[in-house]
Amino acid sequence: MSRLADGRFDVRFRLWDVVRGQDLGGLSYPVSAQDLRLAAHRIADHVYEKITGDKGVFSTRIAYVSKVAQRYSLWVADADGENARAALSSPEPIISPSWAPGGSQLAYVSFEARKPVIYAHDVATGKRRLLANFRGSNSAPAWSPDGRQLVATLSISGNAQIYAVGANGGEPQRLTQTDSIDTEPVFSADGKTIFFVSDRGGSPQIYRMGAQGGSAQRVTFVGNYNISPNPSPDGRWLAFISRVGGAFRLHVMELSSGNVTALTDTSADESPSFAPNGRMIIYATRDKGQEALMTTTLDGRIKTRLAGAQGDIREPEWGPFLR
Repeated sequence: MSRLADGRFDVRFRLWDVVRGQDLGGLSYPVSAQDLRLAAHRIADHVYEKITGDKGVFSTRIAYVSKVAQRYSLWVADADGENARAALSSPEPIISPSWAPGGSQLAYVSFEARKPVIYAHDVATGKRRLLANFRGSNSAPAWSPDGRQLVATLSISGNAQIYAVGANGGEPQRLTQTDSIDTEPVFSADGKTIFFVSDRGGSPQIYRMGAQGGSAQRVTFVGNYNISPNPSPDGRWLAFISRVGGAFRLHVMELSSGNVTALTDTSADESPSFAPNGRMIIYATRDKGQEALMTTTLDGRIKTRLAGAQGDIREPEWGPFLR
């Protein structure tokens, strides 16, 4: 590290393979003092990719919601939970943050109008715009991979159904046509499939359908309560929450085989979200009697509690690789 004339720091590094005696390259980052942490994360990303072949996620961000006393806050933090900054604070609930592709915007649901309404929030400027304030409830937004639209749960028809909503507003397009509760829609990484939760079979289960709607196929068959689907970026896995003997636990399914593995032995897991390289999952849970954000590897062997978050912590969402 060296100080530049304009007050910034020039951070340089090289990576050397000691066994092979091989230079694996190096980079230089001229950054301001407040971006030194980001420079360290970028170095970690470079090292991780050179060693594993997978892109590192150290310089990505997470979003989550906290409640302290009677105040709700939407936070954006580094992937390790540090450097958290409040994007929004309100005396009314904030739920369901969802990152737009590229990481510049967050959609979320606010109750400040005394009903659930969906907004899009520009992370850099703090400006926001209204996305969905239709009759009834507007909830559970999730962006399409191309960023042109979102899917959301609207109750325009009287019961909760899944609709597509343009990123710039406009008339919503209904995608499910049932008398049941259909909710928690999320796109697959290729944008061709929507996973969602429905009680059309008598209990909450996860289904999938084409991105334009139409007939749906049931995905989960183990247990009578499966919610919060989150597909992996490579399309191989589906993370979700299953109720097992009264305990809500994080599970992962291999979509090609249908094999399901429990990743935790805790009892209050919620809101799983894959890292953009597909190697880890972030989720909320209770750890040693306290609300916590945790990450786990896909085999469940390595778990890490994230730093920084205080209060009642909910609904983490791992952001995409920054463009």
